[in-house]
Amino acid sequence: MNQATLLFVGFVCLALGIVLGYYARQSIVKKRKGTIEAKLQKKISQTKQESEEILTQARQQATKTISESQQEIDTRRKEFLKTEKLLFRREHILDQKISSFEEKEKEFAQNLKKLKEVKEKLIGAREEIQKNLEKVAHLSAREARKELLKNIEREHERELQERMQKLSREGEEKFEKRAREIITGAIQKYALSQAQEITTTTLNLPSDEIKGRIIGKEGRNIKAFEKLTGVEVLVDDTPETVIISGFNPIRRHIAKIALERLVHDGRIQPARIEEQIAKAKEEVEDQIKEFGKNAAYDLGILDLPPKIVSLLGRLYFRSSYGQNVLLHSIEVAHLAQALADELEADSKVAKKAGLLHDIGKSVDHEIEGSHVDIGIKILEKFGIDQEVIKAMKAHHEEYTAETIEAILVKVADQISGARPGARKDTLENYLRRLKDLEDIVISFPGVEKTYAIQAGREVRVFVKPEKIGDLESYKLAKDIAGKIQEELNYPGEIKVNVIRETRVIEYAR
Repeated sequence: MNQATLLFVGFVCLALGIVLGYYARQSIVKKRKGTIEAKLQKKISQTKQESEEILTQARQQATKTISESQQEIDTRRKEFLKTEKLLFRREHILDQKISSFEEKEKEFAQNLKKLKEVKEKLIGAREEIQKNLEKVAHLSAREARKELLKNIEREHERELQERMQKLSREGEEKFEKRAREIITGAIQKYALSQAQEITTTTLNLPSDEIKGRIIGKEGRNIKAFEKLTGVEVLVDDTPETVIISGFNPIRRHIAKIALERLVHDGRIQPARIEEQIAKAKEEVEDQIKEFGKNAAYDLGILDLPPKIVSLLGRLYFRSSYGQNVLLHSIEVAHLAQALADELEADSKVAKKAGLLHDIGKSVDHEIEGSHVDIGIKILEKFGIDQEVIKAMKAHHEEYTAETIEAILVKVADQISGARPGARKDTLENYLRRLKDLEDIVISFPGVEKTYAIQAGREVRVFVKPEKIGDLESYKLAKDIAGKIQEELNYPGEIKVNVIRETRVIEYAR
């Protein structure tokens, strides 16, 4: 019984606990629920207040926008009405003008009709008058017109001739003045200094003692030097100075370089002389190429073949009436270009033709023919443009000028050569006489080299020892002297010096 009582009491207590717990939980839930609802209510109130504020602002903004839009609409309506009035006014004016034009058109048509009627009447009247005149004068209209023109021509013939002559003189004066202005402008654009060529070169020595070494024992050094270079070395009483004489500037330049090196080295003997002359020749060849390159580069002509450039460099050692031919060619190129620019011709062709116009003079002593023909063959051989060849070949009037560039090169050549101080005729004649002297001697069979020295008073002839013997040398000297007497005019006498030398070389191994 006690256990059952206890169990019963336990169940009752458990039931009471469950009931009390349930009501306690419901009470707590109600309290919490009240708190959340209060918060939600407060949040709703705030949201409503914010919504009302937003709506109020939106209404104000909408009212303002509507007001502004209404003002803009009113403004545009006024502008539209104003434009509409203006269009109506212009339309009215246009209608008036169209009406006026239609009236004038009608009036013009009426006047045109009247003019046609008047013209027909005038034509009829003129034909009638012409018929009457032909009856009276016994001439047709064509014959009368011809007679009238003859009378007018006779009356005004002299006046017309005087007028034509006056216009011709004025035109020639204007053209001549313009030509002088163009040529003067071209000359002013470029002026090249000219140094007159001479036939001697002076070499300064460190002391007079070196003169003995230059001459050598029994003169063998100076003889070997003169034979290899083709110049004459003058050793006189002038202190510390020797003079290299020769009409060929390349030979003189080679001799100067070689002699300077020999003097500086101090070892002067035939073998050493031959070695230094060979080196000097190589150096001069390099200098010739450099002269040609500089000339082409200064003119901006960079498409020339190397052989043409080398031939140009040789012109530096060539003179024409005392005028350096390379400097003359550069000057002609500049002048021809300036003239071509003034006359709107091809300045590139004129410039290149001006530079190459005397290219034949670089080898005219080696090839038969005038320097113009030689130059044409050279340029054709190396593929120079035909327009350039046409422009250069007419500068001495051997060929007809086919282009305006040819005339400009000819004019530039004459300007460069004819200006005062540019050339000296006496020097050119002197050099030509020396060249003619050498040409006569070299034409004999067996002659290896020949040099005209002492201003043409002596010619040294070096013969091939295997072809010319000692006895033949005497006969050769006599034959050369006889031919010089027949073909050359010269003052005084010319010494013919025939030299035959046999050199034997053997090596010991």
